[in-house]
Amino acid sequence: MATTTPQYRNALPVQAALHEYRIEQVLGVGGFGMTYLARDTHLDKQVAIKEYLPVELAMRAGDGTVQPASTEREADYKWGLERFLQEARTLAKFSHPHIVRVARYFEANATAYMVMEYERGEPLKSLMAGTPQMPEAQLRRILEPILDGLAAVHAAGFLHRDIKPDNIFIRADGTPVLIDFGAARNALGGETRALTAVLTPGYAPLEQYATDGNQGPWTDLYALAGVLFQAVTGRKPPDAVTRMRGDAVPEALAAQRGRYSAPFLDAIERAMKLDEKQRPQNVAQWREAFAGKAPDPTEATLIVPPPRPAGAAEPAAKRRPWLIYGVIGAGVVIAAAIGAVLLGTQREPARKPAAKADTPPAAAAPAEPKPAAEKKPAEKKPEPKLGPHEAQWAAEFQSADANRNGSLTEEEVRSHFPGLARTFERFDADRDRRISLKEFMQWRQDQLDRRMEKRGR
Repeated sequence: MATTTPQYRNALPVQAALHEYRIEQVLGVGGFGMTYLARDTHLDKQVAIKEYLPVELAMRAGDGTVQPASTEREADYKWGLERFLQEARTLAKFSHPHIVRVARYFEANATAYMVMEYERGEPLKSLMAGTPQMPEAQLRRILEPILDGLAAVHAAGFLHRDIKPDNIFIRADGTPVLIDFGAARNALGGETRALTAVLTPGYAPLEQYATDGNQGPWTDLYALAGVLFQAVTGRKPPDAVTRMRGDAVPEALAAQRGRYSAPFLDAIERAMKLDEKQRPQNVAQWREAFAGKAPDPTEATLIVPPPRPAGAAEPAAKRRPWLIYGVIGAGVVIAAAIGAVLLGTQREPARKPAAKADTPPAAAAPAEPKPAAEKKPAEKKPEPKLGPHEAQWAAEFQSADANRNGSLTEEEVRSHFPGLARTFERFDADRDRRISLKEFMQWRQDQLDRRMEKRGR
């Protein structure tokens, strides 16, 4: 039976011209764009071209241009377009044998394009499907070059944020290359739909479930460790939210001892810790783990502190280049703490008896032992458990609340949640020109309800 080539109605037609490039076929389609196989008519060679076309925001017009789907989404579309170009500029600076090479980028058809080298081979996903539980020596040969490339990416202040078997390409000569840096993966800013689109469950750590989670090199290491987990166990890693309820990763890795070396398995487990502070903080630290070196508890980490109040400058010595990705505190601990505030379970701080400064030490009466009942701490109420949606929303709110006063100003709302800014009056129930956590949760729930209603039609 003859196979048919898939037709993509939103794609540029075959033989369409983009400057000196001529479209030959569609290579792939994702939530934020399309990738084409094209021919460079000047150099007579094939290239891959990625087009910014976020399917939830825009559509192809009859004249071939890309237009926002509605006036309401125009600001989001333009913001994403700027991020696409920003990412293209960053990638174009790299010249590394194990990072996909971006030769040029340009704007056309009211959108933007990246021109990349076209690599021949197959994704690691296909290789893993044909060889479940690949030998450790083979995995190390793939891992080392990828770590070299990732170290270069991180040194430039950039994060991949979507490492998975599909995005590690094995060339025909057996060498790996890290591809698809997910241009404009933050294209919708604080919108929930963007958040769900930018992460791949199983490979995304908890901090990626919050718009402004504490992301850094350790985020990419978690994802790459998830790839190795799948390679050694033969099954996809469980998603981070599921692991909060019961973590099966350590047991699954322990079952492979004997087939793989202890340092290799331990390094994978260490990089897959749910708490980002417990992971290796950079490629160099993770390489030490693969060599069997135990973590040094006295070694300073690179975890970025919570954001400073608006207008406060950060000391130059403490700046980290990956702050462009909103590396600010939001994780499991923060989400749990916000949940406690949300449901009214604030705890009273322990009170110490006031010291009697006017009484000379010599005249002080001997301290009498207090009854046992007085030493008994106040009974603690159980922490409320938040579902994945509520925990994510709470972390988003906390990250945007720069001065930690429990509410968002209009400026903070505009900066982080453009969708809420457009409906500010509706959700500002008490008319105080601020959005409380409760009001924020109501907005997110309203978004979720409307999406579920659309799906049910």
